[in-house]
Amino acid sequence: MNFTKMHGLGNDFIVVAGEQELPGNASELALDLCNRFFGIGADGLVYILPSDNSDFAMRIINSDGSEAEQCGNAIRCVAKYVYDNGMTDKTEITIKTLGAGVQKVGLTVEGGKVQTVRVDMGQPVLNGLQVPTTIDADPVVNYPVEVDGKTFLFTAVSMGNPHCVIYVDDAASFDLETWGPKLENHPLFPRRINVEFVTVNSRSQADMRVWERGAGPTLACGTGACATLVASVLNGVSDRQSTVSLKGGDLFIEWNEEDNHVYMTGPAAVVFSGKR
Repeated sequence: MNFTKMHGLGNDFIVVAGEQELPGNASELALDLCNRFFGIGADGLVYILPSDNSDFAMRIINSDGSEAEQCGNAIRCVAKYVYDNGMTDKTEITIKTLGAGVQKVGLTVEGGKVQTVRVDMGQPVLNGLQVPTTIDADPVVNYPVEVDGKTFLFTAVSMGNPHCVIYVDDAASFDLETWGPKLENHPLFPRRINVEFVTVNSRSQADMRVWERGAGPTLACGTGACATLVASVLNGVSDRQSTVSLKGGDLFIEWNEEDNHVYMTGPAAVVFSGKR
């Protein structure tokens, strides 16, 4: 199996192209290959596949073997891979995702290589039951969730995958390891959830740390950054364009008022290629 190790702001993936469909043992492969001590090491295993209604399709298997519906950092990596490796010469492409359908992707190219990727992430889902949560409300804003005697207030957003955005005094030093897994697996979230801990510093900038469903703490989460901006607008603490600062770097997020779509702009990088 030929692979390329890539990352989007430190959220890293093993990218595989050339398969015609998702292998039946993809979950087992992800558990093996993503192991940082006995494998290649990554947050997820990403397959670039053919599609009948878009330029490409992608499937993402988390490091715990579960499948993610969508991943903003992975889609940027896929976009860079297909252009840089001559699989397309277009700078406007479409990529089919499991949870968010076909997404439009724009590439900024310099010296024959993709430097930044802008993704139309689609419309956010705000209905509580559709996110999904067990809460019958639309939207779910500033809603209490109790774990181990501590109450957090969260806003629920789906960007093709479910997110729970929580505001804290200092996101950079927040104890992800303690509270992340407890919130991910809380009964309010029937398909588990990605958890973002956010500190808003201005109406155009916020710090975010993430506990990703199926992967744990990661350096960045593209869909989480999108959910963070949407939640911040709903809570009245942000404009509709903002820089979301993650541990691995910055993403620029826009929630367009005209089409209700969220747009994410950021980089992707190649680490190395190999054969297993």
